[in-house]
Formats: sequence, C-alpha cells, structure tokens
Amino acid sequence: MAIDTRGETAGKPSGEKKKRTSPALFYRQIVSELRKVIWPTRNELVTYTTVVLVFVVIMVGIVYGLDAGFGWVVLRVFGGA
Repeated sequence: MAIDTRGETAGKPSGEKKKRTSPALFYRQIVSELRKVIWPTRNELVTYTTVVLVFVVIMVGIVYGLDAGFGWVVLRVFGGA
C-alpha cells in the first residue's frame, strides 16, 4: 500500500496558482521551526566535532597514501627524473 507523500499539493490540479507567503509569515514559520530543533549540548558538540575531525584526518591520510603510491608506480613504470 503506497502512501502519498506529496503534501498539500496532492490531488490539486496543477493549473492552480499557489498563494505567496509574506516575508513576515515566512520569518514566523522559520522561528517556529527553529524552536522545535533539539540543539546539541556542549559535550555532544565537542564529541561530534572530534569524530568529524578524526574522520577527515584519516581520509586525508588514505588519499595522500594512495596518491603517493600511484605516483611512485607511475614514475617506476614510465620512468622519471
């Protein structure tokens, strides 16, 4: 059984024009949505940042290693200075 996830526009004829949202209403909606966000604590933020930085350093090391290895192989196969 499929669920229609197209939101408000589901079932409406495509020829209808949508009403524009005023900037004030748009701002109020943004503020309302941001109040629903569960912001991370300082401890969680430090943990997430550390995990991301460690992952990036590992990936840089892998890419550097592959680049150096392939460069060495290319110089050995095709000769280099």
